[in-house]
Amino acid sequence: MKRFAALSSMAIAMWMLVAPAVPRAQEGGPDAARRKTLDQILDLYVRDGFVYYRALRLERGKLDGYLNQIGGADIANASRPEQLAFWLNAYDALVLKTVIDHYPIQGQAGQYPARSIRQVPGAFERLPHRVANRTVTLDEIEKTILSGFDDPRVYLAIGRGSVGGGRLRSEAFTPGRLEEQLTEAAAECAKRPECVQVDRSGNKVLATPIFSWREKEFSAKYAGKAPAAFASRSPIERAILAFVQPNLLTIEHDFLEKNAFEVVFKPFDWSLNDLTGRGGR
Repeated sequence: MKRFAALSSMAIAMWMLVAPAVPRAQEGGPDAARRKTLDQILDLYVRDGFVYYRALRLERGKLDGYLNQIGGADIANASRPEQLAFWLNAYDALVLKTVIDHYPIQGQAGQYPARSIRQVPGAFERLPHRVANRTVTLDEIEKTILSGFDDPRVYLAIGRGSVGGGRLRSEAFTPGRLEEQLTEAAAECAKRPECVQVDRSGNKVLATPIFSWREKEFSAKYAGKAPAAFASRSPIERAILAFVQPNLLTIEHDFLEKNAFEVVFKPFDWSLNDLTGRGGR
């Protein structure tokens, strides 16, 4: 009996040692080491969505090393959270590379600010990158890879190297915290004027064109969750309102309940999210 009790105690002790490791299993492996490198880069060079591009260009070794590693990464058998975190991180890192490859940017294209990633020819639609043994552009990652995860929040999470994009985080996306991180990105949208702004004096709701760019995905996911009071509005308007309502202030809720406002898509701000010269280094 004593021997049985001793064996039982040993089994419980061993279970206690192993059990905590199970939820963290997906945080291990080669991609965890790669994410740690990106984590260090973002923590050092990103502040509230803005980037010390000049410093990053001068000290780009870690970023280049990270991109070399993900170029040949094998993620075919990775879990869904692992794959989504991988591609979100790859996108953000490639945007950083695109900017510093051409920094300082001072372009001539009149339709964009002079200091904008859009002044880099083909930055999104033509420049090729090697990721996970594939050659892809930034647009292909967004439109064909990220879209396959059926979660429109990703479009508000990626930074796009611009003031109008999602707020670039000072940390990498991780499988274990991915839901939390995407929830935070969605919540931030209601609080950032670049994303959604309730203009009570103008009787308008101003929204980022990201919603219209990805109208099909946002409408499918969120239009049906809008309050019945908005039933007469278009699917994308209902989707926007359902998406931001949980994170609005009480006074903004009261304004929306009157349902007498106009939803307007504001121009996207393609100004470079550059912290250099803004009191940074």
